[in-house]
Amino acid sequence: MNDKLLEEAKIKVPDRRMLINGASKRAAELARGARPLVPVNPQDEVSFLDIALREIAEGKLEVTLRVADPAAV
Repeated sequence: MNDKLLEEAKIKVPDRRMLINGASKRAAELARGARPLVPVNPQDEVSFLDIALREIAEGKLEVTLRVADPAAV
């Protein structure tokens, strides 16, 4: 994991749990074949997690809290 990307992503999503969950879910989507939202050089060995963090850091992916039942809030 790229520490610089992590620090940049923390600025966009200051809640640690939300950042971890959002980035890991996005990394799983990328692993299953989803297209990256940022340019990626196929020759570079970049992990799916790094791509997800870069997407968050660049504002291409927004991590939000999802409430299952809006009436419960």
